[in-house]
Amino acid sequence: MQFSKFGEKFNRYSGITRLMDDLNEGLRTPGAIMLGGGNPAAIPEMLNYFHQATTEMLNNGELVSALGNYDGPQGKDTFLTALATLLRETYGWDISEKNISLTNGSQSAFFYLFNLLAGQQSDGSHKKILLPLAPEYIGYSDAGIDDDIFVSYRPDIELLDNRMFKYHVDFEQLQVDDAIAAICVSRPTNPTGNVLTDTEIVKLDQLAQDKGIPLIIDNAYGTPFPNIIFEEVTPFWNSNTILCMSLSKLGLPGIRCGIVIANEEITQALTNINGIISLAPGGFGPAIAKHMIDSGDLLRLSTTVIKPFYQERAEFAVALLQSAIHDPRFKIHKPEGAIFLWLWFDQLPISTMELYKRLKARGVLIVPGDHFFFGQKEDWQHAHQCLRMNYVQDQTQMRAGIAIIAEEVNKAYTHELTK
Repeated sequence: MQFSKFGEKFNRYSGITRLMDDLNEGLRTPGAIMLGGGNPAAIPEMLNYFHQATTEMLNNGELVSALGNYDGPQGKDTFLTALATLLRETYGWDISEKNISLTNGSQSAFFYLFNLLAGQQSDGSHKKILLPLAPEYIGYSDAGIDDDIFVSYRPDIELLDNRMFKYHVDFEQLQVDDAIAAICVSRPTNPTGNVLTDTEIVKLDQLAQDKGIPLIIDNAYGTPFPNIIFEEVTPFWNSNTILCMSLSKLGLPGIRCGIVIANEEITQALTNINGIISLAPGGFGPAIAKHMIDSGDLLRLSTTVIKPFYQERAEFAVALLQSAIHDPRFKIHKPEGAIFLWLWFDQLPISTMELYKRLKARGVLIVPGDHFFFGQKEDWQHAHQCLRMNYVQDQTQMRAGIAIIAEEVNKAYTHELTK
């Protein structure tokens, strides 16, 4: 069968497809230890809350209404209004329902945004999305209809105590020229758990405004919800910012609801795209989120239940890793948010792609670091020394998985010494 240029591009087996295949395969494989994919934790208190909330919504007719009717292509009106009011009253943002649009998952939102802004332009030029700090989210890398729509920069690496480290934006190297259509960052960053400081965000915003381009912030794990963020940072938005949020990490990944907060021009463009591609975004997730806002639970549960749950799990996983792998070349990116740990095996004799294969053969699924360094001008050895590990499994699973990781890593380092 002959596919179009579009078909050939999106028929490729990409890094994000491998990740999701591993996630699905692991869920179907008895005994698999799932330390790779991005499924959020099944937090008992949140599961109970969603059970009670949907029962109440079923009894009062909200659920039937959400499932039995199309919303408009911008998304459920009542939720847009409620969210705009919440953000305006809580943070003083100059925002209304005209600044918010919904998509069927935030992955769809980034596909729309990247192709709305970057790639082949009407004047024949080609523009790119600037990622000021790589590694960056694997799901972006193949999202362009045109190839080569990303340019990314290596970070500054700050070495910390206790075999920790932290990435920072290297502003001295950063170049924002006329070929850049937008600046994009995730905060907290998937895969590393890095949180850009308020100072870094303000600098990036100023760079974007100076060039007349938007700053896109992927806030899927961030503040104010689901608030899987362990640093004190200020929620950030202005009319030049495209803030992308999600309901997935509240514990609702199956409802596929992305939220884009932007100026009215972007909102209208995304609304038009929604109408063409999907008629309208799903209404079930927004109905639940509206219920949470009305009952005062959205921000409360994010702060008092979700954040401390993940912070405790992250600290537990770090302690396990540090006690299991003693080699001083092994380091962990300081966990500042999100649901992953980023592990750096400096001078490891094998690549983390090979380590991934060895671990998969033993039933442990992780994600090798190679796929997170797209948009680079040159290959960087550091990219082949890192891996992403999900830390949300229960303690038994975490102990078993980390023990196997430690065995394979220690074996690799020891083999180097005996050669």
